[in-house]
Amino acid sequence: MVGAFAFCFRSSLLMSALLLMNVSLAPAQAVKPKTPKVAPRSAPSAAAVRGKSLFARDCAFCHGRDAAGGESGPDLTRSRFVKGDVRGDKIRAIVQNGRPDKGMPPFPHLAPAQVGDIIAFIRGQIKTAEASPGARRGVDVADLQTGNAEAGKAYFNGLGKCSSCHSPTGDLAGIASRRVGLELEMQMLYPQNAKSKLTVTTASGETFSGTLAYQDEFTVGMTDAAGWYRSWPASSVQYKVEAPAKAHVELFPKYTDDDIHNLMAYLQTLK
Repeated sequence: MVGAFAFCFRSSLLMSALLLMNVSLAPAQAVKPKTPKVAPRSAPSAAAVRGKSLFARDCAFCHGRDAAGGESGPDLTRSRFVKGDVRGDKIRAIVQNGRPDKGMPPFPHLAPAQVGDIIAFIRGQIKTAEASPGARRGVDVADLQTGNAEAGKAYFNGLGKCSSCHSPTGDLAGIASRRVGLELEMQMLYPQNAKSKLTVTTASGETFSGTLAYQDEFTVGMTDAAGWYRSWPASSVQYKVEAPAKAHVELFPKYTDDDIHNLMAYLQTLK
């Protein structure tokens, strides 16, 4: 009888222990997080697949194999121009004719259908980039909007001496609409395609002014206001070259981080 009671008692304890274990495990099982389901990416179209190989052959050396920017070409997945060209007509024109002012050569050998395939590939890369915004490699416009515009204006007109060459209502009017983000900052720090002015005084006292077209140790040449090219032996004339980019280069060691951010903020107001 005692043995039976002991057996029943042990069995009751075992059952109670099992019940307690089940109760203690129940909450943990109830809040176990579920693995979120990720919507599968749609397969690229046949045009995008063809465009990928064409892009790799003709475009990747500047814009990167994924169209997200390379050493000399901009990020096409974030380009306002590319995203705004819904029909692709403007992109087609640029691919066919190039942009010599930006260093992009023309690609007249590409057939219209091939250009369409390249555009399809770029569109697919834009969707991929937008689906993973944290994976971007480039600089966003918002990254460059941390300065104080009023402080930048004061620097422009004061310490930076920018106003001695530039005017917000003249050459810089609308600059923030023509250039955005990193492109604007690069132009601010070191202006691309900035034309230098050449003034030449001959031995007879005549003075000529124009845009510097050529210069080496033997010859200086200019394009005058009428579009004519003139040149002189450097040793036979007195000449002066005014290079706009030189002043920007001289500012490099003088800039503070605040100077650059504030000046950038001010330029972004010139729309």
